Amino acid sequence: MLIKRLAAAALAIAAMAVPAVAQDFIAGIPRNEALIIQGPAAQNAEWFNLWAPGGGSTTNGNQQLSADTLWWINPEGTGDAAWTNALAADKPQYNDDFTQMTVKLKEGIFWSDGVEFTADDVKYTVDTQIAHPGMGWSAPFTVNVESVEVPDRNTVVFNLKEPNSRFHTLFTVRWNAAWIMPKHVFEKVEDPLAYSANPPVSLSAYVLHSYDKAGNWAIWKLRDDWQRTSIGMGLTEAPEVKYVVYRNAGNPDARVIEQMNHNLDVINDIAPEGMFTIARDAADTTAYWFDGFPFAHPDPTLPSVLFNHQVAPFENKDVRWALALMIDIRAVAMGSYRGAANLAALSTPPTGTSITDYYEPMQDWLTSFTLDTGTRQITPYDPTVAEQVAALVRPQWGDQIPSDPEQLKRMFGFGWWKQDLQAATELLQKAGFTKNGNQWMKPDGTPFTIKLMVEGDNIPTLARAGTIIAQQWSMEGIQTTIDVAGPTWGQRLGPGDFQVAIGWTVETWGGHPDLSFFLESYHSDFIKPLGEIQPPRNLQRWTDERLDALIEANRKVSFDSPEVVQLGMDYLKLAVEEMPFIPLMAYNKFAPFDTTYWTGYPSAANPYAASGPFWSNLRYMIVALEANPSAPAAQ
Repeated sequence: MLIKRLAAAALAIAAMAVPAVAQDFIAGIPRNEALIIQGPAAQNAEWFNLWAPGGGSTTNGNQQLSADTLWWINPEGTGDAAWTNALAADKPQYNDDFTQMTVKLKEGIFWSDGVEFTADDVKYTVDTQIAHPGMGWSAPFTVNVESVEVPDRNTVVFNLKEPNSRFHTLFTVRWNAAWIMPKHVFEKVEDPLAYSANPPVSLSAYVLHSYDKAGNWAIWKLRDDWQRTSIGMGLTEAPEVKYVVYRNAGNPDARVIEQMNHNLDVINDIAPEGMFTIARDAADTTAYWFDGFPFAHPDPTLPSVLFNHQVAPFENKDVRWALALMIDIRAVAMGSYRGAANLAALSTPPTGTSITDYYEPMQDWLTSFTLDTGTRQITPYDPTVAEQVAALVRPQWGDQIPSDPEQLKRMFGFGWWKQDLQAATELLQKAGFTKNGNQWMKPDGTPFTIKLMVEGDNIPTLARAGTIIAQQWSMEGIQTTIDVAGPTWGQRLGPGDFQVAIGWTVETWGGHPDLSFFLESYHSDFIKPLGEIQPPRNLQRWTDERLDALIEANRKVSFDSPEVVQLGMDYLKLAVEEMPFIPLMAYNKFAPFDTTYWTGYPSAANPYAASGPFWSNLRYMIVALEANPSAPAAQ
């Protein structure tokens, strides 16, 4: 009885965490025409400028529903089926030495204010961001682009400073990309870095309807002329979702309650207990990526322990490796995901084609990899971790946990590093550290302590992972405190306002072996000093001449060349040796869908689109959903 009372109290507290305005804003909008999605809380809700930092939210529907660019890749797809020509009429055309890229654009696409999209918008997007350092894509455009030509209104020619067969990826959406700017709007603005772009002019199928100035919600409405967009051109009839509501749905427990009350159709992420509760109590009105355990959707994203290489002593690879070998990854998997984690020793997520391209063929190399602790040579890789985690969860899930080792690897991961406290000790001593009682001291004689930054409730699994790792490091003599960044998370990562963080700096295309989506940004040309915004995605500010050489070699081979996989393996080996960050696992998201009002969500059996609410690719899911004929009548 006491347990039941405690549970009821917990649910009441969770319900209080739902923003008070949760249902007020949808008055006047038919519920059976609105898709309600978990969104972020915007710090500056008035800001809709996707090209400049201003404290607004890009993931409140702005980049998913109003923005567009040249090409899109479905991270769940493979081969040519994953590719979509959006604003571009065809794939990019390079010259023989990859110093020039020509793009043909589609005709008949219009901005939401009735102005036609042309090649002038594309040229303006590049030229303006080069001229204004600090804009989102200024750095890669500045490094790559010599000039942009517009031979006619539907053709753009990019002249590059150096060969780069991956230049097109700057305009290729996997999560986001370089969005095209409305020239006719921004050319009238004195400073594009200070312009709020409120209301935003849309180039996609939805337009801003209204928003909460406190930042709790934003509502988007289907354009009357949705056919005059790149996504609309591919549709044979109007999307059934007429309104899309992005709303702050409170903490993870509150999200569960809201979905079970049919007030939240799409969840970004919840704690595993919430997922298991929905699966048990709301199975008839819920869809999942996987029908059973682990339920979660595996994003092609790699949550990791990120070290700030410009903050001592994390520039020292022996320190980074020592911290890795202090971790018991089984405890992290159980404590963060209740075992539903897909562990990753390589610096690419174990999803999509990475399994066959990298994880399977590199097992022998990982098993034989040796590490010099300064005292001896060790082989730190443990290929049996999947079986160990499976044994821990099998009592709860029974037959849903296979016994076949190969199936277990695909469910729980191919292996990870052994917890080896003696080796960690030797590595710290090699780096000049000493121990005073149970406290490690840095070479300068001061205590070695760590602040480990986590985002918080927005991603509960990773916050838990950080807490467990902090406990493990503290137990071994490195006092580690958790720093919950909350809504300032993104604002702190860019300028390097952290020592160590749980986050990700590796994101892949998903359905393609090329690693350029993240690797291109790792070149030392893009490194910024602390306090300045680091361009996406090398948040750890890792520099290495060998890394630069690999990136430059990748630029000189075509996107689909067989050499891509070998260059990828060379990068992965370098990342193991240097341990610039500690890969943990694929980002498994507990993201159930409520089917009361909408059906046809993507799944592992039908992966036609990304399903994460913050992914720009979500637009393809939204226009494909079908109204549930059994939904409650409109109020």
